[in-house]
Amino acid sequence: MAPLSQLRQVSQNRTRAEPVEIWKARKFIEAHSAEELSLSKVAKAAGISPNYLSEKFKQVTGINFVDYVAHARFEKASELLHDVDLRISEIAFAVGFQSLSQFNRVFKKLSGKSPTQFRAERGRPGWT
Repeated sequence: MAPLSQLRQVSQNRTRAEPVEIWKARKFIEAHSAEELSLSKVAKAAGISPNYLSEKFKQVTGINFVDYVAHARFEKASELLHDVDLRISEIAFAVGFQSLSQFNRVFKKLSGKSPTQFRAERGRPGWT
């Protein structure tokens, strides 16, 4: 799975191989990642059917829709964890996760560390 930063690099240099609808979908996800996102909502924003989005999204980006959304939220959370004034639970909900346990699970899967460990390794208190 490629990090979102690598995927973002591709988005800034959109190639002809990427359909404009998929580019629109990715941009919508990045702009609205803190909101509740469904395949249908993103497909509508991109002007395509949910089935087409699901199929093409993985072909073009290399990861499925759900994983891409998780990466987008993870990237934003990683940045916010540097702010000592924000609690981990506040960050989880601010970036779009529906629960703290979901956030912890996704964060650990993508970084190999819990949000608390991630913050502590950067000299930040790990309070939740």
